[in-house]
Amino acid sequence: MVKTERHKWQFRSRFRRNAFGWRSQPAIQRIREATAEIKQVGRGDAVLAAEGAVLFLEKLSPALEHVDSSSGAIGSAVNKAIDALVPIIARAPVDAATRDAWLERLWEAYEEDGISYIESLGDHWGNLCASAEVASRWADRLIGVCRLAWSPDPNLRGFFKGTTNCLSALLTAQRYPEMLELLDLAPFNMWHYNWYGVKALAAMGKKAEAIRYAEQKRGRNDSPVAIARTCEEVMLSSGLVEETYQRYGLEANRAGTYLAWFRAVVKKYPHKEPAEVLADLVEFMPGEEGKWFAAAKSAGLYDEAIALARQTPCSPQTLTRAARDFADKNPEFALEAGMTALFWLVEGYGYDITSVDVQDAYSHTMAAANNAGCVEATRRRIRDLVSQESFGECFVTKILGRELGLR
Repeated sequence: MVKTERHKWQFRSRFRRNAFGWRSQPAIQRIREATAEIKQVGRGDAVLAAEGAVLFLEKLSPALEHVDSSSGAIGSAVNKAIDALVPIIARAPVDAATRDAWLERLWEAYEEDGISYIESLGDHWGNLCASAEVASRWADRLIGVCRLAWSPDPNLRGFFKGTTNCLSALLTAQRYPEMLELLDLAPFNMWHYNWYGVKALAAMGKKAEAIRYAEQKRGRNDSPVAIARTCEEVMLSSGLVEETYQRYGLEANRAGTYLAWFRAVVKKYPHKEPAEVLADLVEFMPGEEGKWFAAAKSAGLYDEAIALARQTPCSPQTLTRAARDFADKNPEFALEAGMTALFWLVEGYGYDITSVDVQDAYSHTMAAANNAGCVEATRRRIRDLVSQESFGECFVTKILGRELGLR
């Protein structure tokens, strides 16, 4: 058995029970430091790092009991830590007794996790078992309670916290038919559980059936992105690249920004021309054409970028930055980007717009016009545009009126 006395963990004293107050940021910082400490130790001693990871996960929830989790930031930090630490525990070369002891400690921490901070650990249970044999023993231990929890008898059924652990163990143990039978008992559709059915069918070689299962089990509140990503993975494993792109490629690769979304699709499907991907994404999100400006610009599709920015509102600051960055190397594009920025400013669009934003849009547009050799024509275009401002207190006119001879 591994002894914790071999190493003095810095995080240990920092994660005592109720160690943190309501503010989430100090706790998030300590979680990152603890994860880094464990990973650092893992470079020299895989077993010791795994023991540290188990210890940290045991102490995590009690330490965070009073932290405000309403923003989701602390939950995200915990999940990232779990994602980083599970492979360390799973890969550690230890004997069966040590592995069993770790799992028992983690199960106890999981059961006592009243605020569900380490809830995602259940999805990793099969990996933590590290072998089909151990996973099968855990499945045997949990499956009876799962069946009772999903019993049609209202006097027997209820919530069982270990349901995900059981499904994860069944998946690792490759007991696929048994898992599907268990899922058939579920009294509701929930992707968090149905995902396992898709993975089981795919592992059995029934990939078309796996896709149908995912679609048929789609619940009203399930994430379409999560479903699309799983279906995309299954179809790509069959080599159906074009069909996958058409059915799931766009939805599955959503990202935090439209630019990141575009780049993710282009990277995943290199056989597609960027212009085609852009057009498909624009069609996929009708009414949000302007938000694809940065994606089009990054692909060198400058005419398309301007056309998109003119269709629906686009951030004036984004357009102004484009006018600034391209004033020398592509002044015609920069000029139109700046004019479009001024157009949306006149229309009253933009977040936290200040006089500096208006001045920047004007100055960078005129710089591009100077490089393009059309200063006076551009000034007249801006004057005509600003003179038509009617939104609110005519903020743009107040800032540029004197410069344009409108005041």
